[in-house]
Amino acid sequence: MLPWLAAERPDVFNAYQQTQGEKVERVMEANKGRGYIASFIGHEAGKALFVGLYSIAGSKPLSHKQFWQVPAYAEMKAFGMKGWYVVEAGRPQVLWFDLVPADFYSHWKGKLVVGWPGPERAWWRWADRNEFTVLSVLEDSALDAAMPAWDEIELAWEELAVLPTRWKSALAQWRGIYYIFDTSDAKGYVGSAYGNDNLLGRWLSYAASGHGGNQLLRRRDPHNFRFTILQRVSPDMEASDVIRLEGTWKQRLHTRAPFGLNDN
Repeated sequence: MLPWLAAERPDVFNAYQQTQGEKVERVMEANKGRGYIASFIGHEAGKALFVGLYSIAGSKPLSHKQFWQVPAYAEMKAFGMKGWYVVEAGRPQVLWFDLVPADFYSHWKGKLVVGWPGPERAWWRWADRNEFTVLSVLEDSALDAAMPAWDEIELAWEELAVLPTRWKSALAQWRGIYYIFDTSDAKGYVGSAYGNDNLLGRWLSYAASGHGGNQLLRRRDPHNFRFTILQRVSPDMEASDVIRLEGTWKQRLHTRAPFGLNDN
């Protein structure tokens, strides 16, 4: 999720790096008011992708309760973030750093690829004690990678809320039949998209509510949902024809209750 957050939700990405483990926390605190963080995301083996430069403007302590009251951390909990206290049990508080984005080469965000000195598991480095070779400057950002073919798309529910802009543009033009698979018991739901913003509009509805207004989905945990596209149709196909196709997919995949999650 980090590349998409860096591209689409830079505030949430920044929040992710505003608290650190004890060792890095001590280094950042010592450089508060005068130091910088150059932020990268792992790209390929031995490579890292530039996100931005941030000044360490200040810091403040957060208790466990205060940590989860920060909106961005509450949001990232849905993406699977466990919080600092899990891996460093017993820490009574953590420092939150005010990291201010600098304009330094901001146009290279997602485009500058550098070599990351080994060992790769060491994810932070002193800039003046290592060599970061510039490997390439991409024409387009790699943070929101090109969209796969429509029949190769598979998204977790959490990913619907942070879809890259280019993905949103395509989904807004596509109408057709989609499938929701619940990994908890392997039951499925078939739906159709043909209204405002087509597939994008339907999937954003699920992102917001978790169930999209469907009764049988209301009783389930959306964190278990996987979204795919069964069939794309003509952008000017009549709604009645799309609904007819939806019915054939329900029949073929046996998604009507009690075998599946469609209630009609």
